[in-house]
Amino acid sequence: GIADEAVDDIIRMSGGDARKTLTILEAAAGALTGDKARKKGTKRPVITPDVVSKVMDVATVRYDKDGDDHYDVISAFIKSMRGSDPDATMHYLARMLRAGEDPRFIARRIMIAASEEVGMAAPQILQVTVAAAQAVAMIGMPEARIILAEAALAVATAPKSNASYNAINAALADVDAGLIGQVPLHLRNAPTALMKSWGNHEGYRYAHDWPGAVAPQQYMPDELKGREYYHPNDRGYEREVGPRLEKIRRILHGEDSDGR
Repeated sequence: GIADEAVDDIIRMSGGDARKTLTILEAAAGALTGDKARKKGTKRPVITPDVVSKVMDVATVRYDKDGDDHYDVISAFIKSMRGSDPDATMHYLARMLRAGEDPRFIARRIMIAASEEVGMAAPQILQVTVAAAQAVAMIGMPEARIILAEAALAVATAPKSNASYNAINAALADVDAGLIGQVPLHLRNAPTALMKSWGNHEGYRYAHDWPGAVAPQQYMPDELKGREYYHPNDRGYEREVGPRLEKIRRILHGEDSDGR
């Protein structure tokens, strides 16, 4: 049962929001069920103003998985990892866990962040998050909370780069715009004599036969010659990639013969 005063309190605390009303009622009923299980032989439980007051802390962290709060908390979680704030990351992770969010869903979001927010600045972070997702699926809650925390902290504290994200989006934009072109003849497959007679594979330079395993050679279609999609920043591992990539591009264009 439920006391009239408790009904009034729930209506006031929910502000007329039906979803909040149900959330508070569920939390109160859950608290009573737990108490009844611990105290066998008691009378029929009643939701009182006292019970409502006690469960409000629990009810406020719950959210409807189809509601705005659900997406707001997830958004804040992702933005906190992107923004390198490990403490805010833990706060929003805790809210999701207490709200009953599927830990596998959280693990997937962390994996995406590893590529989108960290990327080549610390490519090993993706391996960490993939391993975490596998462990979460194998172990489940409540221990999965520790695995999720470790993975989310790895993303939050890693150096950041969205260069991979930008590179594939730029390449897709060109393809979508019809900038495709023909695959250069020397890169084409030639499993038959007929295909070889067409010039397929002719003049191909095997990279490992050249210094530094980089041969001066055109890989892009003629229509996209000189197009650059990947622009590493100066953070983390990309600090090393940048200068090397500049040298590689000079070799590919025939401007430098030393690939070391």
